[in-house]
Amino acid sequence: MKNARGRLPLLILGSLVLTTFPACSVFLAANQPDKKNLSVLVAGTPRARILAEFGQPISSRLVDNRRVDLFSITQGYSKEAKAGRAFAHGVGDIATVGMWELAGTPTEVVFSGKKLSYEVTYDYFDRVARVVKLSE
Repeated sequence: MKNARGRLPLLILGSLVLTTFPACSVFLAANQPDKKNLSVLVAGTPRARILAEFGQPISSRLVDNRRVDLFSITQGYSKEAKAGRAFAHGVGDIATVGMWELAGTPTEVVFSGKKLSYEVTYDYFDRVARVVKLSE
């Protein structure tokens, strides 16, 4: 009887791990960054449209009375791609009784979107005049 009582905490801990850990890759896949519409980065696009797509710039300054914004974004994935990945991880978790997480979670951490930086210069009417890709 004493031996069984000593195993109870291990059984509880094991149950907690098996019920919470397997959802990690599914959660990460479903919550990856959204795909940004990079086609807005063309001459003539209003600044308001750029801000709607990318959010606020990390810096904004005036150069020769023209606004220059610096954007740092994470290019993510479409809703369909995120749902498909989450579903695949879920199937992998069920098929391997949670062991899939040893590969699935690190995979989702590595493939968490691509960091991109752009410098956008606007004309006097706050429409895109020039775009420079700074990093990829």
